[in-house]
Amino acid sequence: MSETPPRVGLFVTCLVDLFRPSVGFAAVKLLEQAGCTVEVPRAQTCCGQPAYNSGDRADARAIAARTIAAFEGYDYVVAPSGSCAGMLREHYPALFEDDPGMARKSADLAARTYELVSFLTDVRGLNAVQARFPGSVTYHDSCSGLRELGIKDQPRALLATVEGLSLTEMPDAEVCCGFGGTFCIKYPDISNTMVVEKATAIESTGADTLLAGDLGCLLNMAGKLKRHGAKVSARHVAEVLAGMTDQPAIGEGAEG
Repeated sequence: MSETPPRVGLFVTCLVDLFRPSVGFAAVKLLEQAGCTVEVPRAQTCCGQPAYNSGDRADARAIAARTIAAFEGYDYVVAPSGSCAGMLREHYPALFEDDPGMARKSADLAARTYELVSFLTDVRGLNAVQARFPGSVTYHDSCSGLRELGIKDQPRALLATVEGLSLTEMPDAEVCCGFGGTFCIKYPDISNTMVVEKATAIESTGADTLLAGDLGCLLNMAGKLKRHGAKVSARHVAEVLAGMTDQPAIGEGAEG
């Protein structure tokens, strides 16, 4: 008897929806190739992280409650972002510590939520992709994915199976790019210093393309690289793993 395909609710994320829908389509392709049935709940909105990071717990709770309701009934919730997946997994339960009913629901959602590449490798057992990307790349480890969700080896393992791709590690790949959601707005000078250092590290690799798993980080780094005149493209790792790299790189299309 064949396995019943797991029913996955895709948490698209605000930035993907507004700036890079191709990442969402790439995520759907990868999930379907991994044997999942994928749905995109129309009721989803922001994960609430901007409000949460700004200390606005009331709005963060309201957003979290809507998200929990939107994703009820799915076997898994998957996001092409370590930052948003980390919000759902690590921070939603803390928002409802004083509400036993919502605490149970948030804990249930947290247990079903994964970042995209981690889900593909750690849950679905995917160890190779059918994709081609000729050229050299370097990979940035986004803070939330790395520190909250333990995402480090998973994207590199799948990238190693992409035909034509060579990976060159950058110095301090695990150091923050300076975006940090509202951090770059609250502390622009510090944020700029951090992204300048990150851009320098990226350029030092000689790679043609920068990859990462969070669009916020990629938009930040792509913008700085472009202003520096660097000949380095930026793409979400899902686009490369899915073989969906026909459209312009980040910062070279409409979102630039």
